[in-house]
Amino acid sequence: MSASPEHTIIISPIGDIDSELLREVSKEINQVFSYKTETAPLLREVNFALDPTRAQYHSTPILEKLARLAPFHAIKVIATTHVDLFIPILTHVYGEAQLGGKACVVSTHRLKESISPIKAQEIYRQRVVKEAIHELGHTFGLRHCKYPTCIMHYCRSVQDVDRKSDQLCRYCKILLGDEIKRLVSLSQPSWGILP
Repeated sequence: MSASPEHTIIISPIGDIDSELLREVSKEINQVFSYKTETAPLLREVNFALDPTRAQYHSTPILEKLARLAPFHAIKVIATTHVDLFIPILTHVYGEAQLGGKACVVSTHRLKESISPIKAQEIYRQRVVKEAIHELGHTFGLRHCKYPTCIMHYCRSVQDVDRKSDQLCRYCKILLGDEIKRLVSLSQPSWGILP
């Protein structure tokens, strides 16, 4: 798959996100989606999304604001944050995405849970990268996959995140390839014959 060179996926850290972790996310985005990345903090804070009753942050308004703030050359935007995210029908989410849209967000907050001290940093990094690719996959139109090892499989717990691989299944790869081809064709100038 070859993506259009003039388009970029923006990685937008919200707050103090480890630069090495952002590099790992960037590297994996490039491998899976074939787009270059750029790190740019589009949002400084997300207090506008705080639900004081739940002491959590509603992820949907964050997505809406990210999509509005995305620069022209951004094909997609993925934000990373440490705050605890939720959507009203669930107690928490590891992230949320606009299906087929511009923006997604991943929270590291609960991805630190249930990690043994042995290889703790590596397991945490793998979880964040998997969830980043998962949410970005949704922006490219991929839905939850029935195969438990596919990176697009829905996870209810960090153990589910650990069990799934860091790869798309064959079916999801084909769907992603088709979507990237579609996006590339949309970015190409059309030289039609004028009447």
